[in-house]
Amino acid sequence: MNLPDTLLGTSVIATGLMSGLWYGWTVSVIPGTRRVADANYVDTMQNINKAIINPAFIIPFMGIPIVLGVAAILQFRAGDSRRGWLLAGATATYVVGVLGVTIGGNVPLNDALETFNLAGSDEQAIGTRRQTYETPWNRWHYLRTAANIGAFVLASTAAVVTAETD
Repeated sequence: MNLPDTLLGTSVIATGLMSGLWYGWTVSVIPGTRRVADANYVDTMQNINKAIINPAFIIPFMGIPIVLGVAAILQFRAGDSRRGWLLAGATATYVVGVLGVTIGGNVPLNDALETFNLAGSDEQAIGTRRQTYETPWNRWHYLRTAANIGAFVLASTAAVVTAETD
């Protein structure tokens, strides 16, 4: 297998794995956390937000657009504009819809939640803190999930379409 095809396969696998993370969160964690008390929710999310900052998450999360972008460039250089454009679309979708949404939407909410003193707050303050976090965070999450699935579909399509040379 040559380098363009290897990166094409890698981009499909990587975007699929990240899509699976977001989708799994959507169908399991969000419904589960809706069932817990406000203090448990805030405590859980504060801990998850710390735990997810690790190499097993950060490397693929930040590396996917690089792999997609290089795969697109190599497909264009190989003369396959059809695959190149699909991968370029996947790259743009991921950068804007996953990285952009996470960095611009979810991370500021996570940062604000991190500064909340759970132990020093009463039930009303905890409930208010949850309300101002959970609903907007979930909206941003659903958007990035859809964008990541879109990037995965584009990359997967690039892998199965017949090569087209200029």
